[in-house]
Amino acid sequence: MSRYLLLPAFIALLLLPSFACLSQDIKVWEGFGLEANVFTGKVVKHTAKFHLPIPDLTTGLDLNFQWKTFGRKEWQQRRRYPIVGLGVTYTNYGIDSIYGRCFSLYPNLVIPLLSGKHLEWTMRIGDGVGFVSRAYSRLHPFDTMNNAIGSKINDYASFMMDLRYHVNRHWDVQAGVNFSHISDASFHQPNLGINLLGEHIGIKYFPVSSAPKHITHDLKPLTNRWLFEFRGTMAFDGSNAPLGPVYPIYLASAYASKRWISKNKFFGGIDYSYHTNIYAYLRNNIGFVTPGTEAQHSYKSALFAGNEFLLGRVGVVLQVGAYIHQALLTQGKIYEKLGGNFYLVKKEHGPVKELFLCGFLKTHLSVAELAEFGLGMGF
Repeated sequence: MSRYLLLPAFIALLLLPSFACLSQDIKVWEGFGLEANVFTGKVVKHTAKFHLPIPDLTTGLDLNFQWKTFGRKEWQQRRRYPIVGLGVTYTNYGIDSIYGRCFSLYPNLVIPLLSGKHLEWTMRIGDGVGFVSRAYSRLHPFDTMNNAIGSKINDYASFMMDLRYHVNRHWDVQAGVNFSHISDASFHQPNLGINLLGEHIGIKYFPVSSAPKHITHDLKPLTNRWLFEFRGTMAFDGSNAPLGPVYPIYLASAYASKRWISKNKFFGGIDYSYHTNIYAYLRNNIGFVTPGTEAQHSYKSALFAGNEFLLGRVGVVLQVGAYIHQALLTQGKIYEKLGGNFYLVKKEHGPVKELFLCGFLKTHLSVAELAEFGLGMGF
C-alpha cells in the first residue's frame, strides 16, 4: 500500500506549516474552513477496451478541510496566498454490483484564478488514495466483468473548478464542474481506470473568518538560474494477464531547468525507461523479434518538457514527452507525467544545490501506465 501513499505525501507536506501554527498562533484558525459539495456525474468511456455498462447516474459527496495560507512562509506570498486542503470523497458510481463504491482521501491545493469582492473563480487539484469496494476478482466476490479496476487500493486524482460567491466572512456558496480518475497505475491488470465527469454545488463555512490578516515580507526576486538535474526512479507493472505477475521498471531522466518569476521552474531533457515486463513477454513469445535482441526492444526514450510550481520545499510537476524510441509494445507517441518533488536540500550556492525525493504518475491521455518513485539531484 505504501506505493499509493508516497505521491499524495508530497502535497500533504504543504499542510505542515499550517498544522505547526495551531499551537503557536491562533490566527491560523482565521483561515480554516470546511467545504461540502454534493456532485452528480457520468462515467466516461475513454477507450474501446472499456466494456463495462455505463451507469445512468453517478452521485457522491466531497468534504474538504481547508486552510488559507497567510504568509508565514515566503512561498505563500509569492504564490498569492493559496489554499491547502485535505479532501474526503464518497462516490457511488451507480452499478454497485460491478463498480462498487469509492472512498477517497487526498491532499489538494486551491488556486484562485480570478478574484473580486464577492465573486471568485478557483481551481482545485489533488491526488491521493482511493479504496473501491469492488475490483476484478475470480473468487468471492466474483467480478470478472470489471475490466477497469484490478486492485481495491488505487490512486485517486481530482480536478475541480468553481465559481463561488462570498456571502460574508463566514459563508461561501459555490458551483462548478469536476473530474476524477482512479486506477492502480498498472500494478495489477486490468487497469483501464474509471474517469468521472460531473458537476457539483456546495457551501463552505469558516468558524472564525475567511480573511486572515496577511503577513508580508520584503521579498527580493530570486535569480533565474539554470541547473543540470538528474533523477532515477523505479516502478512496477503488472503483466497483461489479470492479476498476473508484477515486473520492475527502471527509469532515468537528465534535464536542464531554469527558474522564472521566483516561483516556477521550466525544464526539458530526455527520459529513459527499461521495461522488464516487455522483456519477459518477448522471451516467452518467440517470433516477435530475433532471439537475443529482446533487451533492445524493451526500452523507451523520449524528449520532454514541463513546468514545476514551487511551493517551499514542495514542487508540483507537470510534464509532457514525445518518444524518440519505442519499445515493441507501445501505448502512443505522447505521454504525460503529473507528480511532485520534496526537497531535502534546496540552496542557492554549493556544488549540489538540490536533493529531492520524487514521485510521478505517467499516463497516455486518460490511461495510466505506471507510478514511479525515486531520488533526484540538481547541480
